[in-house]
Order: sequence, then structure tokens, then C-alpha cells
Amino acid sequence: MDDATVVYVHGNGNKVRKELLKSRWDRALFGTDIGAASRMACWAPVRYGTPLPDDEPDPLSGGPPSVRELPDPTVPRTPEEFIEQTLREARRKAGPARGRRSAQAGEEQLAHWLAKMTYSAETLGRAEDATPAPATAPASPDLAEALPLPLFMRAPVFELLVKLTFEDVYAYFFGGVGEEMRDVVRGELADVPPGPLALVGHSLGSVIAYEVLREERRDVTLFVSLGSPLGITEVQDRLALPAAVPAGVAAWSNVSDLRDLVALDHWLRPEYGPAGLVTDHLVRNDSGNHHGITEYLRSAPVQQKLRTLFGRVASHPAE
Repeated sequence: MDDATVVYVHGNGNKVRKELLKSRWDRALFGTDIGAASRMACWAPVRYGTPLPDDEPDPLSGGPPSVRELPDPTVPRTPEEFIEQTLREARRKAGPARGRRSAQAGEEQLAHWLAKMTYSAETLGRAEDATPAPATAPASPDLAEALPLPLFMRAPVFELLVKLTFEDVYAYFFGGVGEEMRDVVRGELADVPPGPLALVGHSLGSVIAYEVLREERRDVTLFVSLGSPLGITEVQDRLALPAAVPAGVAAWSNVSDLRDLVALDHWLRPEYGPAGLVTDHLVRNDSGNHHGITEYLRSAPVQQKLRTLFGRVASHPAE
């Protein structure tokens, strides 16, 4: 449809400048920049002072972390030490807890999610010998699936994912910046012209987009959540309103890889009523951490839904 618009809400971690980030999502999804038909709700400046250089990869793209992101190999660390260190860093960077509910109880809940992500990362990161499933096979729930990285690089890939994810989610709920993050999404939606609207949120971006839609009715033809933590009980308990499909959302596609640590609960349909509006899709995201946005945007459910809405043919084959 010529009058359709898609608004993107990016996920955790710092990003490149807004225009470049928007163009990268366009190219992953449509094979070309679609101009004014797409918008990027870029909330990274709320948390990070300056954008990443244009040539620097997204820290959560799934590739090997840069040297400055790698942990010190001379310091032995257990998962328990990593959990405490990450929680301590999240507190420090967020400042005094200013969440919308009890900070102590909420912190304990989020810390439990942090622990689950960490132990899953430890399992995934140190799996060496499992045989990868054939490309035509459905995604396997086996957390021991081998990764295309040498052993010494595997754990850091997942530690970086867990660390940045938790720090940004903690800041959103307890750091006093949640309202400002939601304002970024509200601003992009307010400027959208009449016509079919798709809202695509990745990781924490799906939580921010969801809460904006729950606050006030907005007619959305398709809401797409990618690698979303909205199925996680500890995250649901921090939401301002009970879990439900936002009024005005005609259809919701939730897309995740079973190995994605951020989306540890992949099934939104049973918890977000009314029944029948949410469809959960399992896909293979073969980025290094199974959470990369490019791989999600190129997955079959996302391609098919958005191509139909925009009347476009993808320039690359869907999975």
C-alpha cells in the first residue's frame, strides 16, 4: 500500500545516528531505503551521550565483541560474580531507583531474570560438540547447539548481550528515563500520516512500544515484536498495566529464536488477550548471539507480513 508507514523502535545498547540506523533496518527488511514511509524511534540518546561511529557495528549485532568490550581474561569469574557485577553496574549507571513500583521488589524480580539469562548464556557459550541442526529443520530448543565461534569467544558474545540488555531494561524501569524513552516513540507516532501503520520493536524497544500503545489508543495494523522480553514474568510484573493486546492493534506478530537469551519465554499468545490477535513465530536467528536485528528482519514471518502491508517484494529470499 502506497500510504502505509512503518515505525521502528530499536533495542538495547548504543546505536549509530538515527538516519543511518533507519536506513539499515529498511535495507534488511525491504532491500532498499524506503524513504518517508519508515521512521526510526531512536531512544539511544536518552541513555548514551553520542552515537556510535558510522562504521562501528552494533554491539548487539551478534558479532564478536570489540577489544574494549571483552572481559579481562586474567580475572576468573563465575556466573554468580558476573550477575552481581552486572547488577551493581546497572544500579550505578541508573542512579537512585525511581521506578513506578517498589524498587526493592522489582530489582529482585529483574535480578532473577538476569540470573536466568546468565546461566543460559553459560550453557550456550560453552557448548562445543553438538552438531548444528540442518538449515531446513525447525529451531531446536536445545541450548547446547554449537555456535560458529571459537570457544574463548563464545561466552563474551553472550555476556555482552546479557549485560547491555539488563542495564538498559533496569534503567527503563528504575532509572527515571522510561518516560523519556516512551516520549521518543510518542513523537514518531504523532507525526505519522493517515493510512496503515506497522510498529516494529526489537528487544527493549518492543517493551517501550507496547507500553506506549497501552497508554492510549492508536490504530495499528500490525505490531511486530522481535526478540522481545514481554513474555518474561519478571518484565510483565514491572509493566504499568496488566498484560493485554493494546486497544487498536489489529494483529500482533511475536518473533523469536529459541536460543535468544532476551526472549526466554517465547509465547505471548496465552498471556496477552483477547485471544486470537497474537501469533507467536519461532525462527532461526543465526547471528552470533541469536538476537541480531538484521536476521530477525529477514525472517519469513516478518518479511511476509510487511511485504503484504507495503505491497513490496523482498530483494532477498525469506527464510
